[in-house]
Amino acid sequence: MSVVRPIRPERRARGIAARLSGRRAEVVAALWLMAKGYRILGFRLATPLGEIDLLAQRGGVLAVVEVKSRTSLEAALEAVTYEQRARLRRAGAHIAAHRAGLRDAVVRLDLIALAPGRRPRHVPNAWVDGQ
Repeated sequence: MSVVRPIRPERRARGIAARLSGRRAEVVAALWLMAKGYRILGFRLATPLGEIDLLAQRGGVLAVVEVKSRTSLEAALEAVTYEQRARLRRAGAHIAAHRAGLRDAVVRLDLIALAPGRRPRHVPNAWVDGQ
């Protein structure tokens, strides 16, 4: 029999603050993309293959967008592991294959990096295939 320990209030508060910060970052990222002409198709999309922070489309490109708040662009890029990128690519391909209007879209993995006191940075095709 395992013992279930209650979560300490400080840890619960940190978790709530982190989730709220993440949601704010996603809203800022979506506004930034819309200003650049993207249409936002979804927030926090759960697929059988993984969760997508933002799904956006512009022309024939379906952008699977990972949103990261970090102190630098480099830190944001490094925060997404190879396994996470592979999962995101598969999730994007799954959505494109199952939505009639997206079947011919080019699926791309983008990053929106947010840092305190700086403008959002959108990096289209942030990770070259295989990396």
